[in-house]
Amino acid sequence: LALVGAIDARGRQGTFVRQPTGRGSPRRYRRITEGPGHFAIDLSTGTPDPTLLPDLSPVIAALSQQSLTSSYLDHAVLPELEQRLRHGWPFAAEELTVVDGALDGLDRVAEVVVRLGDRVVVEHPTFPPLLDLLEQLGADVIGVDLDDEGMVPEQLCAALCNKPTALFMQPRAHNPTGVTMSTRRAKVLADILIADGPGVTLVEDDHSGDIASGGLVSLGRWLPSRTVHIRSYSKSHGPDLRLAAVGGAGEVVTAVANRRLLGPGWSSRILQAMLLQMLTHEHTIDTVRAARDEYARRRATVMQVLERAQVPVTGSDGINLWMQVRDERSALLTLAAQGIGAAPGEPFMVRDDHPHIRVTVGLIADGDLHLAQALADAAAMQPPRSGQR
Repeated sequence: LALVGAIDARGRQGTFVRQPTGRGSPRRYRRITEGPGHFAIDLSTGTPDPTLLPDLSPVIAALSQQSLTSSYLDHAVLPELEQRLRHGWPFAAEELTVVDGALDGLDRVAEVVVRLGDRVVVEHPTFPPLLDLLEQLGADVIGVDLDDEGMVPEQLCAALCNKPTALFMQPRAHNPTGVTMSTRRAKVLADILIADGPGVTLVEDDHSGDIASGGLVSLGRWLPSRTVHIRSYSKSHGPDLRLAAVGGAGEVVTAVANRRLLGPGWSSRILQAMLLQMLTHEHTIDTVRAARDEYARRRATVMQVLERAQVPVTGSDGINLWMQVRDERSALLTLAAQGIGAAPGEPFMVRDDHPHIRVTVGLIADGDLHLAQALADAAAMQPPRSGQR
């Protein structure tokens, strides 16, 4: 019963029946999505700038000239798309499939590799819906801190002493911190995992894809048979494409594909054909590259203002920025009073830590120094004194 997580043995304190997790509302996810639509300038969303997304018109026009008649029995992934995806995969994937976005991929992989009572390692902080998902699966989550190069090796070693079954990580443009894992750190982490033995499945969420300015480093380079890599195209090519590729460890990816046969079956082959067109269309490729460079410029501009104001910030990649504040609530209220939305930091945290907020700096037009200064001012706000009205 302890092995499956039904009971919790606490030594001399006794043995306790674990409370069922139930299928309640994803509380962390709700907290970071309750603000959108209420602010003149909403930096809480974690979404790409629509003006930097590729134009779908030429893709749709080209698609209309093709015959896309398909059967329930057709392969779940368009053969031409699979070939293209494998060509750009960070390691030789044993199996590959396509799902309905990165979070769908995380959900389906977690359903395969995580059982009630399993211990699972994640980054601290990390993506709130992942924490909600693992909580609903009944997992015990262990957080490992990040530094500028990725997961802290000493903390990963300590986490592995708890015999986890899976490790979930974001190799680049980490949400919320903006950290991209270095090759040097990846090799250190891979060596630790190899020495620990074959028990841990590695799940990588490359949610930003081609708009990340940092190079992609995957642990699958050293551990291909234990790594499942998820690559999303929502932030780079359009959220409504709802597509992500899942490739790597054959046993896990095959289980994901087989389970989908009893549900949606496959992700729309029309959308797959659109993605294939976009991955090979020169103008679209140039547009995505330009977006990547623009996001990097916007991030650098805001970081310069915050660093001058001595506001602690982390990372150097992606559309989000993780900034430390004196008081989370005071910072959010100060920004809200100016019509600016930001995401609270608490839902991203595995354990208690310094107060932070997440800001989607990818939505701040280059050169908007007034907005950057407003963020710096909010970071310095003290919590109200007891009894203050």
